[in-house]
Amino acid sequence: MSFRLGVDVGGTFTDLLLINDVTGDSYTAKVPSTPHNPSIAVLNGIEKICQTSGVEPSEIRSVMHGTTVATNAILTRRGAKVGLVTTMGYKQVLHIARSFVPGGLGGWVTFNKGELLAPLELTVEADERIDTHGAVVRELDREAIRADLLRLKEAGIEALTISLVNAYASGVHEQAIHDIAREVMPGVPVSLSSEVVPEMQEYERTETTVVNSYVRPEVANYLEHLQGELCSRLRPDVQLSILRSDGGLATSQSAASTPVNLLLSGPAGGVAGAIWFCSRGGFSKVLTFDVGGTSTDVALIDNNQARIRRETRVGDVAVRAPSVDVRTIGAGGGSMASVPELTRALRVGPESAGAVPGPAAYNKGGTVATVTDANVVLGYLPAEQKLGGDFQVRKDLATAAVQATADAMGVSLFEAAEGIVRIANEHMFGALRLISVEQGYDPRDFALCGFGGAGPLHANALGILMNAWPVIIPPGPGVLCAYGDATTRVKDEASRSLVRRVSDISVEEVAQILQQLGDSVRSSLAAQDIPAEVQQLTWQADVRYQGQALLLTLDIDPDELTRTGMQAITAAFDAEHEQLFTFALSEAHELVNLRAIARAPRPEITERAFESAGSSLAEAQVGQTPVHYAGQDYDAALYARGKLSPGLVVPGPAIVMEMDSTTLVLPGYEAAVDRVGNLLIRPLGHQE
Repeated sequence: MSFRLGVDVGGTFTDLLLINDVTGDSYTAKVPSTPHNPSIAVLNGIEKICQTSGVEPSEIRSVMHGTTVATNAILTRRGAKVGLVTTMGYKQVLHIARSFVPGGLGGWVTFNKGELLAPLELTVEADERIDTHGAVVRELDREAIRADLLRLKEAGIEALTISLVNAYASGVHEQAIHDIAREVMPGVPVSLSSEVVPEMQEYERTETTVVNSYVRPEVANYLEHLQGELCSRLRPDVQLSILRSDGGLATSQSAASTPVNLLLSGPAGGVAGAIWFCSRGGFSKVLTFDVGGTSTDVALIDNNQARIRRETRVGDVAVRAPSVDVRTIGAGGGSMASVPELTRALRVGPESAGAVPGPAAYNKGGTVATVTDANVVLGYLPAEQKLGGDFQVRKDLATAAVQATADAMGVSLFEAAEGIVRIANEHMFGALRLISVEQGYDPRDFALCGFGGAGPLHANALGILMNAWPVIIPPGPGVLCAYGDATTRVKDEASRSLVRRVSDISVEEVAQILQQLGDSVRSSLAAQDIPAEVQQLTWQADVRYQGQALLLTLDIDPDELTRTGMQAITAAFDAEHEQLFTFALSEAHELVNLRAIARAPRPEITERAFESAGSSLAEAQVGQTPVHYAGQDYDAALYARGKLSPGLVVPGPAIVMEMDSTTLVLPGYEAAVDRVGNLLIRPLGHQE
């Protein structure tokens, strides 16, 4: 047998999902995360999932891992001591930045700029110059830069960034400095801007490469340690792959050298998992929302592809690296309710009870009402449901916490609980509008996919608010990020900056550059044991109106470009601009960057066979529980999801329980089980 393992490390729990490639059977496990060393939780989880599934560790051939190591290094400022080499006269490139000040009109009054990841005292200037066409204007002074690098070595730098002006056009001087650095400071990792992000705009390029250096030692050490442990505990040839921010996979070696591409590895896993299940269910246009304990992540999938943005932001750091366009808000199961004494108006979040003390229902010392406590009081999260398979909720403690909120407002217990849930739903609704309506998309054209530990509890209500049907609850929604890790594919890209008016560049020149970029990225994947003949290539262009700062990224077809000329690019840009901003201009178009993206083929995983196929709805029912909805009391049927087979339809009110999550089907709605195991929630009598 051959098995693949998906691992997603969260702040509270580490989720694991083991898939049999031959039969499609899957097994899940949750273990507490170990923030001081995430690999401990990963290894504990592997031990647990192998014990519960009966699978021998040696049968696991590949491990796909979503990691927050790079993200946490940025947020906690726990990265390496970075030295920076710039071109003479550009020493303050990171200080000058883009003159952006967050906040309102008076934001500059209170704005305190954060410490730079490469401080000025560790920045040196190279006496050299290359023009925008890649020609050498002034030769590199090698002896002077050698002396400067010696000073950086004596200062104890742990990583080095080399980012020279116009290096995107030619990296010859960066490579020369790299060769000198290997002699002067052997063992210190060196990042070149011409390799990490060979695109124009020296600030963004420098910041991105500095971030890569800042997190590189910690990520490399983590991956090296984890790879060694996996080889000793599983099998010597086990393949470790890491999920990138853009939803693709990278080998552990590639991830260790360019960890700047891992900053949003976690949220990308959930979107990848949603694509896997929704596409197999026949849904190519989907809005996703992932509700955890602290936050909700939302994204848009169109034509089975997540929208990608060319900038990744973590905290106050923004880098030029592709990532899934995920928007995050502070609304989750742990979001706390409060009633200010002055207004006596209910508020929910963004403050969260977190894992400690957690919601009152968790019996870990929490006393403030949270969204989870409100769901328990309303019966949506029944006492019969054991969270994570072995954690019992306490309804009495949840009731006491929500009752305190009700007393502060002067309303009944159920009114307060419904108010908390409705406000949380409205916060999530606002986030979904950000990535649909405010991007020019009609949510009624999309299905809605809810996952995460708390997502299925709120999914039906959000379907009502968005009027997006069906609402899809994939199998194992609480561990869907791990499923995404296990089912996505290796990906890499190469780019080149042009900055030319479209009218001044020929189709032949563009086609030649695309060919060169395609050859480069094919070679990159071939070096990762993915033959060129099975790779899937796509091409993109970053385009803007001349004089604009805004760039739009477009997919382009080289064959169509050859047939119709450069109009293929300008027409696509105008259409996208009109989609986003409701208008297009007659201004000249400017081609800024070209890009080639190579992907490995999708993994061959057999569709899962349902053991419960042919069973009846009655066999899947495990009890009943009272629920309160819209001011009325109902008796809701309880169902075990593992006993629901394709073709069955669950009428509401109902609660579908599984190890990692709980799905609420409201009165007047029903949930059908499709052929891949998705629950499809729709209004009763809803027509396709």
